[in-house]
Amino acid sequence: MASRISIARLSGQRFSAVARTPRASSQFRNVRGLSTLTRKTSARSASGLLQVSSSGINVSRLNIAPLGGHQLRTYADSIIKVPSMAESITEGTLKQFSKQVGDFVERDEEIATIETDKIDVSVNAPESGTIKEFLVNEEDTVTVGQDLVKLELGAAPEGGKKDEGAEKPKEPEPKESEPKKDASPAPAEAEKPKEPEPKKAAPPKEAPKAESKPQAAEQPALGDREERRVKMNRMRLRIAERLKQSQNTAASLTTFNEVDMSSLMEFRKLYKDDILKKTGVKLGFMSAFSRACVLAMKDIPAVNASIEGPNGGDTIVYRDYVDISVAVATEKGLVTPVVRNTEGKDLVGIEKAIADLGKKARDNKLTIEDMAGGTFTISNGGVFGSLMGTPIINVPQTAVLGLHAIKDKPVAVNGKVEIRPMMYLALTYDHRLLDGREAVTFLVKIKEYIEDPRRMLLG
Repeated sequence: MASRISIARLSGQRFSAVARTPRASSQFRNVRGLSTLTRKTSARSASGLLQVSSSGINVSRLNIAPLGGHQLRTYADSIIKVPSMAESITEGTLKQFSKQVGDFVERDEEIATIETDKIDVSVNAPESGTIKEFLVNEEDTVTVGQDLVKLELGAAPEGGKKDEGAEKPKEPEPKESEPKKDASPAPAEAEKPKEPEPKKAAPPKEAPKAESKPQAAEQPALGDREERRVKMNRMRLRIAERLKQSQNTAASLTTFNEVDMSSLMEFRKLYKDDILKKTGVKLGFMSAFSRACVLAMKDIPAVNASIEGPNGGDTIVYRDYVDISVAVATEKGLVTPVVRNTEGKDLVGIEKAIADLGKKARDNKLTIEDMAGGTFTISNGGVFGSLMGTPIINVPQTAVLGLHAIKDKPVAVNGKVEIRPMMYLALTYDHRLLDGREAVTFLVKIKEYIEDPRRMLLG
C-alpha cells in the first residue's frame, strides 16, 4: 500500500520529511535520490507531495520556489491561430496588431485585425496571458488555421506594463523633489543656464524660418506632375471583381421613370415625430421604397428570382421571401447588408433594420451573415446628390433599383404647371430573365405606390 510523505524542506543536499506511516521510513533512502536532482537547481527549495510505494517514489505534485519563499510560476505557451471566417473565405491580409510583444491581454481581448474581401475579422485572445511572439508580419497573407501569435497563458505579471504605467507618473515626482532637498547645488546649477540663455535665444528665431522652408517645399506647386501608387485593399479588389463579373454575366438594361415625392414627404412630415417618440426610429424614404418593391414583386415575381446553374445558368429560382440588400458606402468601399424577410415587416420594422445595418457598416462591425444572400438591391445615390445613374446588378440577383436626389421641378398637374419635388428612378435588370414589359411594369407600380402611399395599405 502506498503511503504519503509531506516534504517539509528540501535545500541543497539536506532533506527532511515526516512519514505518515511506518513503512515509509524503510523506503526513505529512495528519497535521497531525489535530493541529488535538487543540486542542479541553485539556491532553490521545493515543497510538495511524494507518493511512496514498493516500487519507489512517485512525485504527484512539486512546486519549485526560490529560497525567499516566493513561488515561481510557470505557464504553458498557447498558439493563437487564424480563426475560421466563412465557408467562402479561406485567407485574408493581416492589417495590424492592436497589441505589442510583452503586452498582457485579457480573455476575448482583440489582438489583431484580418482584412478579407468582405469584412474585417477580429482575432481575440482565447485566454488571458502575455504575448510572447508574433509569428507573422503586418500586411502578410494568412490562411485559416495558420499560426499567428504565441501567448503565454497566466495572470498578469506583477511587473507588467500596467504596473509600469502606474509607476511612470511617480518617477518625475522624486526628480522634482530632489533639487528641493539639495538646496546648495540647486542655485549653482540655476546660475549657469542663465548665461547661455541669451545665446540660445538667437537660434530658435532662425529655427522657425528653416522649418517654414521645408513646409513650403512639401506643398506641390501648380503644374507639378506627381504620381502615387497604393495597393488596393481586399475589399476594393473584390468589389472590382464582382462588378466586372456582373457586366460579363448579366444582359443588363436600365429603364427610367420619375416619381412625385409630394405625398410621401407629407406622410413622413405628419408621422415622423410620433414614430420617433414611440419607437426611437427615424422614418425615412428607404422603408417606403422597400415596401413598394415587395408589393410590386407580387405582380412581377421574376424580379425577385435568379438564374442558377452551370455554363451561365439553366435554372430559374423563384423565391417566396424577399431579402433586400441595401447599398451602404463605407471608407473601404461599398457593402450591401441584407434586410431579411422584408415581406413580413412594416415600415417601422424595415426602417429600424436598415438603420441598425447602416450603423454596423459605419462602425466596421458587419459580419458575413449580415451580407450573405439578398434577392434584390436598392441603392440610394441621392444622398450624395446624384441626379441620375445606372446601377449595376449584384449578381446572381436579377435587378437593382436606383434612387436619386429629390429636386423641385415644374410639372403639369391637372392641366396646370406646379413646382413639385421629383425624383428619378432607375431599374437595371437582367434581360435574360426579365423582358422590357415586366421591368417597366414593375417600375411603374413602384411609382404608383410612392405617389399615393395609401395604396400600400390595400396591398
